[in-house]
Amino acid sequence: MKKILFCFVLALLSCTDNVSDSFQLTEGVSEQLAAIRQRQVSDVAYTLSFDLPQSKEDAINSILNLELVIHHLKYPLYLDFKTTNKVPKLAVVNGKEISVEYTKEHLEIPIENLVLGSNTITIKFLAGETSLNRNNDFLFTLLVPDRARTLFPCFDQPNIKATYTLNIKAPKDWEVLAGASLAYKKETAHFTEHQFKESNPMSSYLFSFVAGKFEKIHATDTAYKMAMLHQEKNQDKIEISTPEIFQLHQKALNFLEEYTEYEFPFQKLDFATIFIHPYNGMEHVGAIQYRQSSLFLDKSATQSRELRRAKLISHETAHMWFGNLVTMRWFNDVWLKEVFANFMADKIIAPDFENIDHNLNFLVSHYPAAYQVDRSKGANPIRQKLDNLNNAGSLYGSIIYHKAPIMMRQLEALLGEDKFQEGIASYISKFANANADWNDLVEILDKKTALNLKEWSAVWVNSPGRPIITSDITYDKNNQIQSFFIKQTAEDATDKTWPQVFDVALVYPDSTYSLTATLKGQQIQLQAAIGLPKPRHILYNSNAYGYGVFPIHTAELKYAPYIEDEVARASCYLNSYENTLNGTISIDQAFELYKEGVHKETNELILLLISNQLTHIYWNYFTAEQRLAKQEQIEELLFSRLQSAEPSNIKKTLFGAFKNMAHSGIALKRLHKIWNSDLKIPNLILNQDDYTNIAMLLALYNHPDHKSILSKARSKLKDPNKLERFDFIRPALSQDKDLRINYFNSFAHKENREKENWVISASYYIHHPLRQNSAIETLELSLNLIEEIQKTGDIFFPKAWLDNTIGMYSSKEVLVLLEDFFKTHPNLNPQLKQKILQATNDLYTLQKLISTPNE
Repeated sequence: MKKILFCFVLALLSCTDNVSDSFQLTEGVSEQLAAIRQRQVSDVAYTLSFDLPQSKEDAINSILNLELVIHHLKYPLYLDFKTTNKVPKLAVVNGKEISVEYTKEHLEIPIENLVLGSNTITIKFLAGETSLNRNNDFLFTLLVPDRARTLFPCFDQPNIKATYTLNIKAPKDWEVLAGASLAYKKETAHFTEHQFKESNPMSSYLFSFVAGKFEKIHATDTAYKMAMLHQEKNQDKIEISTPEIFQLHQKALNFLEEYTEYEFPFQKLDFATIFIHPYNGMEHVGAIQYRQSSLFLDKSATQSRELRRAKLISHETAHMWFGNLVTMRWFNDVWLKEVFANFMADKIIAPDFENIDHNLNFLVSHYPAAYQVDRSKGANPIRQKLDNLNNAGSLYGSIIYHKAPIMMRQLEALLGEDKFQEGIASYISKFANANADWNDLVEILDKKTALNLKEWSAVWVNSPGRPIITSDITYDKNNQIQSFFIKQTAEDATDKTWPQVFDVALVYPDSTYSLTATLKGQQIQLQAAIGLPKPRHILYNSNAYGYGVFPIHTAELKYAPYIEDEVARASCYLNSYENTLNGTISIDQAFELYKEGVHKETNELILLLISNQLTHIYWNYFTAEQRLAKQEQIEELLFSRLQSAEPSNIKKTLFGAFKNMAHSGIALKRLHKIWNSDLKIPNLILNQDDYTNIAMLLALYNHPDHKSILSKARSKLKDPNKLERFDFIRPALSQDKDLRINYFNSFAHKENREKENWVISASYYIHHPLRQNSAIETLELSLNLIEEIQKTGDIFFPKAWLDNTIGMYSSKEVLVLLEDFFKTHPNLNPQLKQKILQATNDLYTLQKLISTPNE
C-alpha cells in the first residue's frame, strides 16, 4: 500500500511540475537550474572514492556512486562538473552502461535512462584539480561556494542536502581528515585505505577532506572529543597554543548548545590548521579548516591577537548551527550564516576577556570595515541578487561580515535580548537539517515585536549605504536647550531612513548626561534635552550603537583624546575619520588628532584603531613630500613611547605603527638596529615572524644593506613552509624595477597564483606607495585579470587582489586609467565592478578632496 501511494505522489509531482518550459542550460549553476533540480530530486546520497597518488603531478582516479529519488522526468538529469581533466563519457545508470553528454559544465543523464523513484548512477572520473589545493606532501579541498563541481559530479547548490560516504586511498605516511567519523583503515605496502562512515546531511560546499603529512593531536581535557591536524614546527607555539585551541572550541560548543537549545548536530568536531590556507577559517562539517598562523600564537601575542583567535574559533564553531545545520536556500543569503557566526562569536568570547570592553571591541572589529565599503561608490546591500552560483564568490566582503552584525545588534536591541534568543532558538529548531532564508527568520521574529520588520529590513538588509546624521539645536536667553532636532539623510541622496537607536552624550565641566535617541524617520526631537544647560561638548553615538556619519566640530576634535569613557572616545575617533573622508574635517586636522591620540592612548584596542587610521592617512592621503615632512615628528613620537614604561601589548601595537612608517632617515636606521638586535626596546617581545617581516620592510624601504639583510633573514628560517613563502615573495622586494615588473606580470598565468596569500603579499610590496612610479605600468594587467581571477580564485582573492594593486593608488593618473577601463568594459560583471569601486575608494576620495578642498 505504501509503495502504491509513493508512486501516486511521484506521478502527481511529475504532472504538476510548474517549472518554466523556456529552460536553457548555461555554464555554472543558474538559479533556474537549481529550482528545477530542487523539485526534481531528493534523498541524495553520494559515495565517493579518491585514489591519492604519491606525486601531485599524477591524476586522482575517482569513482562516484550516486543514489537519489527522482520526482519528475520533465528534464534530463544534469550533474554539475567543471574540470580541465578528461570528461567521463560513460556512466552506469540503474545497472546499465550508457553514454553521457558533457554540455556547458554539466553531465547530462538522458530521461530514457531514468525512472521515477529510486535511481543509482555510477561514474568513474578523474578528480578536478581546481579546488584540490595540491602540494608536494598534502592537499585540502575548499569547495565554497560552487567549487564542489570542480572536484566531482554533483548537485552543487545549497538546497539539495545529501549524505557523503567517503573512501580515500592515500600514501601510507599521510593523515586524512573528513566530515564523518572513520570506520576503518586498511594498510598496504605503500598506501592506506581510509573508509569513513556516512556523514550527516550537508550542502555540497561543506563537503571536504584534508590529507597529507600532518601531525595529529587529540584533545585530552575537553568534554567533547576532538582531534587536530597541524603543520606547525615551532614547539613553543605548539605547547602554548594547543590546550587553549581545544578549550576555545569546547567553550563555544557549550555556549551554542545553551543559546540555541539544540545539541551539537554532527558526528564530530575535528579541525586542521594549514600553513597556506587562503582563509582564516572555513566551517566544513566535522572538519573545520584554519590558517595555521591564526591559531598558533606564542608568548609575544598581544591581547588583540588572542581575542581574534578566540573569535575566529567561536565563529567557525557557530557555523555548525548557523550555516551547516540550517543552511541558506540560495547563496544570496550567504550573509545570513556569516552574520550569525560573527554575532554569536562576539557573545561567546565575552566571558573570557573580562578586562575588555566588548562594546568597544565590537566597534573596532566591525565599524571601520563596514564603513570602508558603505562609503564607497561600490556599496552593496547586505542581501544581494544572484542569478548564477558562479558569481557567488563576489558576494563576500565587509558588508556581510561587518555591517550585518551591526544590523543584527540593532535588531536585538529593538526586540530585547530574551525575545531575540527565543526567535533564534525557534528558527534553529524549525529548519534543522533543512534550508531557510532571511524572510523565514523575519516571519519568526516579526511575531515578537510591534516593529514592521519587513519595512525595517528593506533599508537595513536590502539597501546599500548609510545615513548622514545632523543636528539642529537652539538655545534660549538663559543658554538652555530650547529645541534639539536630530535628522538623517541618505549619503547616496536617496530617501532611505535607517530606524536605529544610539546615545547622545552632553558633556559638562563636572558631569556627562546621556540621552537615548530613537530615530525612526527622517527627524526626531530629543525631548529629554529640552531645558538642559548648554553643554561644553556633544558626543553623538557615544555608545557606538548607531550607524552612519555623525556630526563633529573642531572643539570635539581637540577634546577627543581626553574623553574618559573608552567607547565614547573610540566612537569620536572613528567619527572624526569618517568626517575627514567626506570633507568635513581636513586631512591635516585629522592627522594632528591621531598624533595626539597615539601620544596619549593607553587602551590597546583604541590605539590599534587610531594607529591604523594614522598610517592609512600617511600613506594614502599625503604626497611623498608631505610624508617626508611629517615622518620625523611621528617617528619621534612613536619611538619616544617605545622607550617609555608600557605594557608589552601596547609596545607591540606601537611598534607595528613605527615599522610601517620608518622608511627613511633616523627611523630607518633605528628599525635596522632593532632587527639586528643592536637596539633593545624594553618590554617589546618579537618572534621570528616579526623579524622576517622587518627584514622585508627594510628591503622595501631600500636600506643600503637590503641584500645581506634578506640573506640573513632567510638563513634563520627552519620551517620549510616559511622558507618557501620567503623565496616566493623575495622577487617583489628587489630593487631592480624590471625584475619586479616581470615578476608581477608572471601572475597572469594561473599556475603562478595558486598560493593566493603569497601573491597578495608580493603584490603589496610591488605596489607600495614607495614603488608606484614604476609599478603603475602593471595596473592595466591587474584590472584585465580580474574576471579570470574571479573565476579561478577563492572567494576573497578578487577583492584582496584589487586592494593590493590598484587599491593602493590615489593619483589623478590612475583615476583616468580606471575610468578608461570601465568605458572599455561596459559588460563587466556588476559585482566585480562594485569590488573595484570598493577597492579604489581612497582614489576617488582623495581626488574629490583635492577638487573641493576643505574650507
